[in-house]
Amino acid sequence: MENLNKKSNGKALIPFLIFIIVYMGTGLVLQAQGVDMAFYQLPAPVAALVAVIFAFIMFKGSIDEKFNTFVKGCGDENIIIMCIIFILAGAFSTVSKSMGAVDSTVNFALTLIPAQYITAGLFIISCFISLATGTSVGTIVAVGPIAVGLAEKGGLYLPLVLGAMMGGAMFGDNLSVISDTTIAATRTQGCEMKDKFKCNFLMAFPLAVLTFILLLIFGKPVQAVAAGEYSYSIVKMLPYILVLLTSLKGVNVFIVLTGGILVSGIIGLIYGEFTLLGLGQQIYSGFTGMFEIFLLSMLIGGLSYMVAEEGGIQWILEKVKGMIKGRKSAEIGIAALVGLTDAATANNTVAIIINGPIAKQISNEYKVDPRRSASLLDSFSCIMQGLIPYGAQMLIAVGFTNGLVSPFQVIPLMWYVFFLTVFAVASIFIPFTDGAIKKDPWNFEHDMPQSKLKC
Repeated sequence: MENLNKKSNGKALIPFLIFIIVYMGTGLVLQAQGVDMAFYQLPAPVAALVAVIFAFIMFKGSIDEKFNTFVKGCGDENIIIMCIIFILAGAFSTVSKSMGAVDSTVNFALTLIPAQYITAGLFIISCFISLATGTSVGTIVAVGPIAVGLAEKGGLYLPLVLGAMMGGAMFGDNLSVISDTTIAATRTQGCEMKDKFKCNFLMAFPLAVLTFILLLIFGKPVQAVAAGEYSYSIVKMLPYILVLLTSLKGVNVFIVLTGGILVSGIIGLIYGEFTLLGLGQQIYSGFTGMFEIFLLSMLIGGLSYMVAEEGGIQWILEKVKGMIKGRKSAEIGIAALVGLTDAATANNTVAIIINGPIAKQISNEYKVDPRRSASLLDSFSCIMQGLIPYGAQMLIAVGFTNGLVSPFQVIPLMWYVFFLTVFAVASIFIPFTDGAIKKDPWNFEHDMPQSKLKC
């Protein structure tokens, strides 16, 4: 969103605090009561709606004026584009899964992995699935049951297996060009997805290799894993390969996702996984599966604009600027803001949506390349999301163990996430990721033309 240059007003941030208190407070109360998935019982858009109502009550002006401001934020170009990408990504993920692409990819990888390398192999499988699908939760849901079963049969240390799977899932969530975190980060910062991918890749890939090597050494089973039959189809893996390759080539994101949906649909029809009518239902199911994040993005977009109009964003900028002395401290500020917000909301996409406009203004003021700020937003939100014990990813993963493993047993063994934390912080002081953007310096005088929207 544009820099509104309003008078500083810290009280304007109260609606944001209400959103965090309602969302996080409900989760804490329910968790204390022993409710499963406590932090996800109250839909985030409901908490956002409460905050919006408070904003309407608190802020000055007529109802019509405040409503017009709210709608202007909801209809911001970046918010609308982001929401359309969300629903296309949801449709692709649902259609591909329903025609067997996830099962085939997982089983193909498991077929190739020798038993003694199963823990390291599960890490690689999780990396690939999350990179191809753009969802860490979906990856854990797909791989989790198999991972727990193999760990039990092979005498593997279950917390380490779960830590490897979680690390791989967060790897793809951070890197994938169809991840909602990538979409949110690049759209709020106004840069191309492939450029943000390059910045993150320079950190993520070496750390994935390091994690893989350590898992080869320390993840061996104490006894032979029982042999198993895993059926797969190379053809059903093609949509993921197509989306991954075309995305990295910089093809327009709408073409990439639409093409992925069509290819997945055609393969599903050929294999008889669904009828033409069933394909339409699967596509719509993918749309509705993204309804929560779609609605949340619009509500937060409208709320952010109202807060900015009242001077709340300007207040944050002034406070942050008081601690910022240059580019490095500006990057620290962006990283800290998104990490703390994720810890409060237990949702990395929400954290990026909330902090995106603030990060954009900080990057403009202190000449932080938007591709770099997008990378920081995505990386530090994924780091925090992977480490909090009440995140959906962690709760789902340990849920497959039927109470045998707790989040606090898994967290110390999430080596990849810890490595990423160290490297992400180090990259602020030793800018080794700048090589991905030095050849194409950013022009801070103008925003990127929307015609250049690519994946």
